[in-house]
Amino acid sequence: MMFVILCYDIGIRRNARVKKIARKYLRPVQKSVCEGFITEGKLRKMCDQLKAKIDPDEDSIVIYKLENDNNLLKLSMGQTINTEDFVL
Repeated sequence: MMFVILCYDIGIRRNARVKKIARKYLRPVQKSVCEGFITEGKLRKMCDQLKAKIDPDEDSIVIYKLENDNNLLKLSMGQTINTEDFVL
């Protein structure tokens, strides 16, 4: 398992589809940012699904991988998205 942060900037027509895929694997933390622990296999599957939905000339997805949680420090300020109803 690794911890990943996924950030996306997607055109309006494709945004809902990308959001749905990202939230299937990770939990939302901001409007276009998701994070969570994921296996390498599920990460590959998610990336394949995302690649099929985006327009590479217009859209952008960035994934940060932290392969161990020893180096993970998260600082948050301000409002957070309610993830209590979020189920993996």
